[in-house]
Amino acid sequence: MAGADHKGDSPIIIKKVVKGGHGGHGGAWKVAYADFVTAMMALFIVLWIMSQGNEVREKVAEYFKNPVGIAVGKGDRVIEGNKTSVTDPKLLNEKQAQEIEQEKLKQMSAKIEEKLKETPEFQQLTSFVHMEMTDEGLRIELIDSSKTNDIFFEIGTARLNNKAMHLIGMVGEQLAKMPNGIMVEGHTDARPFSNSMQGYSNYELSADRANSARRALYAGGLPDSHVQGIRGYADKKLKNPSDPYDLVNRRISIIVKYPGAK
Repeated sequence: MAGADHKGDSPIIIKKVVKGGHGGHGGAWKVAYADFVTAMMALFIVLWIMSQGNEVREKVAEYFKNPVGIAVGKGDRVIEGNKTSVTDPKLLNEKQAQEIEQEKLKQMSAKIEEKLKETPEFQQLTSFVHMEMTDEGLRIELIDSSKTNDIFFEIGTARLNNKAMHLIGMVGEQLAKMPNGIMVEGHTDARPFSNSMQGYSNYELSADRANSARRALYAGGLPDSHVQGIRGYADKKLKNPSDPYDLVNRRISIIVKYPGAK
């Protein structure tokens, strides 16, 4: 009976799994091959760079130092005639572009200060020339803050003296190196203008003095196309509002404007 029961049972099947025999069909070789191809590509790139001239090698080096290209002379590039690399303004947002322009204007300011100090003719005028950065750009002011009132202009006139002509001409020579627009302003203090010409006031005097400064800039080499206009403010924009009669209110302002500024 027991033997008959065993004959009716299902057969028992034992499976043996052999591990490690089919490693060649896995994905490890793909990773190794990809690493090999990457290394070969890197080798070919290095060999190509080594075969190029200095200019290409410098540009590649600049890219890896600053791949986003937001600093002057770095990153994505325009090569000027002197082979100096500069940032393409189209790649920058407005704030970054203004920061770059501000730095250029600061360098221009330092250059003008250097010229003032190294030229004996201008050394006595240095303390009457003030430069500062404003929302419009670089403001260069020639302040007639002397009791004799003849530091830059002959008393009661719009005629520049010789030293002032040469100084403003030097400024024009420096500004001609930049494409920025220029605005020239004339200012007086609050003292009424006394002149035999009927109807001639501080408005006319300030505008005429701005015009004289404009002509001196031209004489120094500044192109006419750079000047966007002149303004005669009389005593309406005082440098020292607390004292309308202060001599520092008598001045000429040359504004080197940011590109696009109105």
